[in-house]
Amino acid sequence: MIEFEVRSKKMTIGKNKGNTVYYAYPKAKQNLTNKMVIDRIVRETSLSAGDVSNALISLGAIVRDALLMGTSVDLADLGSFRVVVSSKMIEKEIDVCAETLKKPRIVFTPKAQMREAAKNVELNVFNPKRRKKKESGKPSGEGGGSQHP
Repeated sequence: MIEFEVRSKKMTIGKNKGNTVYYAYPKAKQNLTNKMVIDRIVRETSLSAGDVSNALISLGAIVRDALLMGTSVDLADLGSFRVVVSSKMIEKEIDVCAETLKKPRIVFTPKAQMREAAKNVELNVFNPKRRKKKESGKPSGEGGGSQHP
């Protein structure tokens, strides 16, 4: 579950300039550390922590080397990495050269299982103002804070 809280911001540009706007912001960024990943793989396989750590280090090096060569990397059920370089639009063909290329970006494209996991993550926005409306007798559609995709 990803939990959000309501934050406010005074806009300095655009159509809402000078107005205060509200948005949902993640309460805490949750992450698995490298050690947590290694420990989990050790528990679920017959590999040692050193074996898993070496495999992850090697995987990082292999992906980096492949990206340096402009090769995409398919990581089975996870997805694939590739380098994408777009170009500026130039009026004259003769002016198109390496300097007209934009900064290279690394793009990760998740496989179907990963996209499905993202679609099914539970989302919750903690909004005390909405809870007060619900308690004061507003219809249930206006209260609460949960949202499921």
